[in-house]
Amino acid sequence: MNVPPLLETCEAGVVTRAELAQALNMALFAGLLERVPTGRAYTDDVVREGARVQFDHGALRTVRWPHCGALPPGEAAFTRILKPLGYRLNGTYPLDRIRMTGRSYAHLDAPEHIAQFFVSELHPERFSPSFQQAVTNVVGSSVDPLTPWAVASLAELERDASLPLADACALLPILVRCFDRQHATPRLADYLTLLQESAEMAWIATEGNAFNHATDRVADVFAVADAQRALGRPIKERVEVSKSGRVKQTAFQADPVVRVFLDEQGGDVRREVPGSFYEFITRDVFVDEASGREALDLGFDAGNATGIFKMTAAA
Repeated sequence: MNVPPLLETCEAGVVTRAELAQALNMALFAGLLERVPTGRAYTDDVVREGARVQFDHGALRTVRWPHCGALPPGEAAFTRILKPLGYRLNGTYPLDRIRMTGRSYAHLDAPEHIAQFFVSELHPERFSPSFQQAVTNVVGSSVDPLTPWAVASLAELERDASLPLADACALLPILVRCFDRQHATPRLADYLTLLQESAEMAWIATEGNAFNHATDRVADVFAVADAQRALGRPIKERVEVSKSGRVKQTAFQADPVVRVFLDEQGGDVRREVPGSFYEFITRDVFVDEASGREALDLGFDAGNATGIFKMTAAA
């Protein structure tokens, strides 16, 4: 992976918010490759060719619902982490077709080089009462992986924009654990109820707040798509292009995973479901009207995002 030029120098014994953000991103990227064989195969090809991945953004899904157990509802469970790390809201994207809202967060210190986060919230109130009850049944058991010490450390990080090395090393694995499923094993009946109305909420039921996908920023997403298709890999049929024409995205289909559910008697039943996936994006340069300078378009597009989300919509 390319490392931001900002991180070429450091202060002994001190970890800046940019360094900790980059470390978290790299850990989450590595975790996704462990769960996504197709993404791992592509990354192995990149390494063999002597190149590196430009990690553009990672995406996760949340549920904006008052019954999330010990977790704050929706993206609040993650803005409390992202803001101390130096991230700020970069755009809001209504995903009305799937009854969600997406928001992107870019890093203040190196927005073009440190991967963004695309955090989406599902709105259960826009679905049926039976769906809402299934949501409560699934996420109501959520635990909060952030310890009181971690919360205090994040407050210190937000205040000082850095932490002592020992504290940063202790905090990092706690932050990584936040990007996982925090609720108990779902009942199969609840999963099937969710699946009838929202493939996205059904995905959350099995995968929780794990990285839904990680994205490589490439020079020509069309060429990459053609090359991956020629290799027989399950890539999306068409590239999504933003309204501006400057942001182009495609992705592999989600790799299947086997997850455990509870049947009506409380016994274990296993079922193959969509897991996470790997995405590709090309971002064009444009002239910023406010400054008159050229800049990389770090925005997203609601239509693109909705299309990409379908990678986990397998029945």
